[in-house]
Amino acid sequence: MTSAVITADGLRKSYGRHDAVRGIDLEVRAGEIFAFLGPNGAGKTTTVEILEGYRDPTAGKVEVLGADPARADREWRSRIGVMLQSWQVEPALTVRESLEQFAGYYPRPLPVEEVVQLVGLEEQGRTRAGRLSGGQQRRLDLGIALIGDPELLFLDEPTTGFDPAARRGAWQIIASLREAGKTVLLTTHYLDEAQALADRVAILVDGRIRTEGPPDSLVAGHATRITFTLPHGVELPALPEPAEVSAGRVELRSDEPVPLVHALTAWAVQNELDLTDFEVRRPSLEDVYLELTTGAAQP
Repeated sequence: MTSAVITADGLRKSYGRHDAVRGIDLEVRAGEIFAFLGPNGAGKTTTVEILEGYRDPTAGKVEVLGADPARADREWRSRIGVMLQSWQVEPALTVRESLEQFAGYYPRPLPVEEVVQLVGLEEQGRTRAGRLSGGQQRRLDLGIALIGDPELLFLDEPTTGFDPAARRGAWQIIASLREAGKTVLLTTHYLDEAQALADRVAILVDGRIRTEGPPDSLVAGHATRITFTLPHGVELPALPEPAEVSAGRVELRSDEPVPLVHALTAWAVQNELDLTDFEVRRPSLEDVYLELTTGAAQP
């Protein structure tokens, strides 16, 4: 069985009378990408900061890379990489100079040029950090997290500010970290990002983990949704699943959508009808997330 890199047992954190984290049990295994999801105020940042050693827990036990993060030494810290949601490097330094500076903090850093290429900043290598675009700055942030060749990476909203093409490129970089044997703890508000990258996800609501597991297993209990606009003056036939109709828009849900789609399309062809905006939507992590977080604080 793969060993655990991160474990938390009964983790709690209180600020006065406010309980930010309310008893989290967690295990992140070596070599996996684990995603933390949840609305603002759910406890994600507090939990991650405890795991990084920047905050002390109020109660519970935490172990990261075999040590208590709150009491870990410099050698332990050299084994982790951290990409903060908001980070400001020295604006007068170039990309390469910034990476060289941070490389000096680690005993066995990666070659600067290798990291520059990995994060896709070859053309900006001599550009001062203060002149980078938002997306380029996030690439530099990722490079800084990687420069020490860490075993474990904490990536907080790594693709914020990226355009769609850049996000896909960043996904390839993050996926390659798993292939290199790294362990990644990822926080993100992009649910498609978590579904595409994570081996397992945990959804936090009000300081507690509401559900946890591989994305596919979490969505397995949600039905496929079939929607279309019903032609004016036409009534639906008898169908194997009940339909909801609102302002001419029809929605059906089914765990076995193929027979239902066949019945609908056969009926439409037979009656020479055009089912406008016909869509079959498989369940996604977003469906699970919205079900669990409805009514909670949202980003």
